[in-house]
Order: sequence, then C-alpha cells, then structure tokens
Amino acid sequence: MSAPTVSGKPIAFRGTDVQLQHDVEQFLYAEAELLEDHRFQEWLALFTEDVLYWVPTRMTRVIRERDREIAALGESAFIEEDITGLRGRVRRLQSGISWSEEPPSRTRRLITNVRIRPGGNGELDVVSNFYVYRSRLERHQDWFVGERFDVLRPADQEATGYPFAIAHRKIVLEQSTLLAPSLSIFL
Repeated sequence: MSAPTVSGKPIAFRGTDVQLQHDVEQFLYAEAELLEDHRFQEWLALFTEDVLYWVPTRMTRVIRERDREIAALGESAFIEEDITGLRGRVRRLQSGISWSEEPPSRTRRLITNVRIRPGGNGELDVVSNFYVYRSRLERHQDWFVGERFDVLRPADQEATGYPFAIAHRKIVLEQSTLLAPSLSIFL
C-alpha cells in the first residue's frame, strides 16, 4: 500500500514527514517495550545526561483558572528528576528491596495520538497520549492516563541502536488525585 497522496504528492500531516512520524512512533513503542520487559538499564540509555523527567501535580480548577490547573516547574510535582534521580529509582527497583515493586508490577502501555513539531537545533517536540495499566499481586490494579510532552534529540543510531534520545519529558496525568498506593513505575 502506498502513502496517501493529493494531486500526486505525498500527504504530510501537520508538516510532519510520514517516515519521521513512523520513526518517532517506533521509538516510543520500543521504549514502552523496554519498560514492560523490566529492561531498565536499556531504558535509561534512551535519556540524555541533562534530561528532566517531570510529572507535575494537577488541580481541578474553574474554567477561568484552567491555565493554573497544572503545576509549573518548581512547584508541586509527583516526580521531578534528572538522570541521577532516574538512575537511583532504577537501582531501587532492581535491588529487590523496593517494597512497592517486590514482586514487580505487570504493566502495559498504550501510546497514541503522536504529534510531532520541529524544535530548535534538530530537536523534535513530541506530544502523545498514553494509557498505562498496572496489575500487582493478585488483585491490585491501577490505571494512569494522560499526555506526554517529550523533547527528542537526534542520537547516533549506530552507537545506541536508536535514532533519538529523550532530553525532556513532562507527563500530565488526567487524574488530580492518584488512587494508586505508589507511583513506583515509570510512565
């Protein structure tokens, strides 16, 4: 099946090349697979040394205050970590002494509605929706739903195996109150 065309020219959705769209989506799917397979060291290698991994809190606001619904950087956050913090979380998960992940959770991630915009210096601003299902022990289940805002940088694919590296990730959960007993998994 060939790419859709208009007047014989390939359609570029929102200015995004179809191949680039495919490459970014495959990268995000591969990242999800690494997390689901508990391959955390490989997952860490997807991030730049100056990464910010951030999950701000959310408050329910009236319409006129919706611009204040999501906490700003430096305000309240569920998670606000750099590469050192992410490495520490991975060490705890792999240690066998992290009570919230021993035995480990079973997870499934769905990544959808991937939108790409060119950023500066060859970076890509990527927005996607996600659904993360977590099953733990015999009967515990959690759902995390939201939107991710990623900055992807070009990477040396021969050296890393991936065409991109994650330089920034902001995760906005739809829930304002998390009912999960812990946020010990990566979103």
